[in-house]
Amino acid sequence: MSVKKSICLFALLFGLSSVFALDFWTDMPNEQLARKITDQMTDTELLSQTFMFGWAGAEPPELLYQWVNRGLGSVKVFGWNTDDIHLVAQSITSLQKAAGKGRFKIPLFVATDQEGGWIRHVKGDTSITPGNMAIGAGGYPADSWYTAYYICQEIKDLGINMNFAPTIDLFTDHDSTIIGTRAFSDDPVTTGILGSAFAAGSSAAGVIPTVKHFPGHGDTSLDSHGKLPVIDIDFNTFKNRELVPYIYLIRENVPAVMSGHLSFPQIETSGAPASLSKYFLTDLLRGQLGYKGLIITDDMMMVGATIYAGSLSEAFKMALEAGNDIILSSTTARLNESLWTKNLELMTTDPDFRERVKDAAYHVIKAKLDYFKSENAAPLYPDPKKVDQDIPSREGEKFFLEQACRSVTVQKKGTMPLTKDNAGRVLLLGSLSSFFQAGKQRYPDSAELHFNYDTGPNETLWVIEQKLPALTNYDTIIVCVSSENHLKIAEYYKDKGKRIVLLANMSPTLVENIDWADTILLGYSWRCDYSIKAMLAALNGEFVPSGVKPYKD
Repeated sequence: MSVKKSICLFALLFGLSSVFALDFWTDMPNEQLARKITDQMTDTELLSQTFMFGWAGAEPPELLYQWVNRGLGSVKVFGWNTDDIHLVAQSITSLQKAAGKGRFKIPLFVATDQEGGWIRHVKGDTSITPGNMAIGAGGYPADSWYTAYYICQEIKDLGINMNFAPTIDLFTDHDSTIIGTRAFSDDPVTTGILGSAFAAGSSAAGVIPTVKHFPGHGDTSLDSHGKLPVIDIDFNTFKNRELVPYIYLIRENVPAVMSGHLSFPQIETSGAPASLSKYFLTDLLRGQLGYKGLIITDDMMMVGATIYAGSLSEAFKMALEAGNDIILSSTTARLNESLWTKNLELMTTDPDFRERVKDAAYHVIKAKLDYFKSENAAPLYPDPKKVDQDIPSREGEKFFLEQACRSVTVQKKGTMPLTKDNAGRVLLLGSLSSFFQAGKQRYPDSAELHFNYDTGPNETLWVIEQKLPALTNYDTIIVCVSSENHLKIAEYYKDKGKRIVLLANMSPTLVENIDWADTILLGYSWRCDYSIKAMLAALNGEFVPSGVKPYKD
């Protein structure tokens, strides 16, 4: 063979080997590498990269690993499999190792919902924090930044690299049980500022923030898990209220947005939910607002998505066509489900659909390259030792108590400070151990009555009729109020000549119109020890509470 032919053959072989050797970790500019990878991907690999699946058991099932072997792009850690955070870390390591064996060695996005407050999907020893409305009551953007930072430090140690937070829905509908204290405020500008600070704190900790639920879930009491909420407002209201927080976050280059299953019939006249609407996601969010990051659907297993589309396969198709890059499902689909087979087949018959899927896969891979090749990414294979060392965050524990103190709001002042010297005989009524522990520290001779946190109607009646009549020989009744039934228990002492103190540790609207209590304090938080301690400390005169209710009555 001539030298010339040998050189040509060597060049040909070298070129081919370079193509085949191309993978996620190839040293190449991220945009160029993402293009080359998506150009070489099969339809199966492209479509798989746009899916995000969750799993129900303590450990990922074999079916999920089969999807990862197929090229699945992302997984979601839901709250039903996270009591053992060591097992969470082990599961993530195992899934990432499986993904690393793929043709392009593309790591997984691993997401969860760790908003703070009562939305805390990763459980175990992770921090229970005061939450968004408590941040809004304090009013300090730094509190929002550090809240996200400490929350995300914890989940990052588990290998979780994406957080579906902050929630920037407004507290417009005070009857909403789906948003409630997850909102920072009813004010769009305040929400935009605090949401931007939260996103920045998350990014600083090394976790991708995802703002939700676009374009706004605040003006409805309906839950899109069970229905398609209809928000019947005009475009002017929509523009000057719902969109304002998103404008703030987009200016700060937030990397991900979650689309909500929410219908705005005066704006999208077809009635399609925003998650399935090309107008909302492509024309408005990307086109008019200039958003450049990832768009991720809310869980497609929600009725709010499927009721409009008619089927899951059609909903997945519409979600991709609308402009979503990642399609989230709380369950792992079977390999032969139509949401997969029909859309994979459509890629072979509809060039426009295939191009949209390829574009979505490109966005996902480019975002992964930007994240995983940075210096602050979550570990692919989390260290079990760090789980014990860093969860809960030691610095975070001190901060969250201070932040809770800044958020405590006086709804009604009454007898404050109320100490062991002027309280008389004290009775503590509640369900949380932290409440009784902190109460006993300040009122050491107090009596206690415990009831369940989720007090049903039968238990409520039993407490009122069987337990309270024997507990009337007290001067001060301090009640930790988390629900309407807790309030009914407290109301037993109305007009009985008692000093009644209500510590509202969940929705402040529960105690808005109460005129029969001597003192009412707001803590805004779900089962949060820090907020309970802060309210009792304020009641005892250990500091002067300065929180301001972050919404108009």
